[in-house]
Amino acid sequence: MSALANHAFAKMNGIGNEIVVVDLRDSAAAVTPGDARAVATPKGVPYDQLMVLQKPRLSGTEAFISIYNNDGSEAGACGNGMRCVAQQVFEGQALESSGKTALTFETRAGLLNCWQGPAPGLYTVDMGPPKFGWQDIPLAEEFRDTRSIELQIGPIDAPILHTPSAVSMGNPHAIFWVDDVDAYDLGRFGPLLENHPIFPERANITLAHIVARDHITIRTWERGAGLTKACGSAACATAVAAARLRRTNRTVNITLPGGELAIEWRERDDHVLMTGPATFEYEGRFDPALFAQVS
Repeated sequence: MSALANHAFAKMNGIGNEIVVVDLRDSAAAVTPGDARAVATPKGVPYDQLMVLQKPRLSGTEAFISIYNNDGSEAGACGNGMRCVAQQVFEGQALESSGKTALTFETRAGLLNCWQGPAPGLYTVDMGPPKFGWQDIPLAEEFRDTRSIELQIGPIDAPILHTPSAVSMGNPHAIFWVDDVDAYDLGRFGPLLENHPIFPERANITLAHIVARDHITIRTWERGAGLTKACGSAACATAVAAARLRRTNRTVNITLPGGELAIEWRERDDHVLMTGPATFEYEGRFDPALFAQVS
């Protein structure tokens, strides 16, 4: 029987990013890719990311967070999902409140610190430092300068999209700079670029328009999830990439289809801070029938 059968969950929303949070810290059972795909079906609780809290592995951390995309693949980081987890812990809805003002979680991408933001309903996640080395992103071949890499889609002499910036925020990102993020069929180009051979671990694909030195608009095709209203790590990657190109300040507001995020690439330690809302929608228990055919 699946570890999720009849288990409690919280359905959350991070500026349009559909998030499901499950607390398995009292269980040694593991969630399988098949379990994650079953939850995402129409009869389950459709989501962009499934955030599973497991027993802490490191002293001083609240939990180890396993992050699943709706295709069953695992993600290294999910900023919107981490805000939702923080909201559950801080507010005590469905997860037991720790009474702390700051929380530390472990993920595949490393340790992430979360705290309550500057206003009620806002939460800040320290996403850690970005990585720019081609092997760290990773890319399949060497690029000395990942502020722009040789990649295009469309005719050679008139490419539709070209020369993206590449960044890792615990997961790989490619950011294409455009004049209008809505002028492209991202649902068509996104899968092609996500699975391009240059990205051995696939990639999140973002279209970004710089509105001003403190404002960027983006749309993202999320690796393993598809078109999304919001991707927190993509917002962080975009802010960092724009600042590296000296086209924006190190603190910017990012407009996504689902809402706004404030991103600061902190100069003193290179960490990227993301601040935004996280909304509790409802709680329930998974129907065991969802997992009857999971192998």
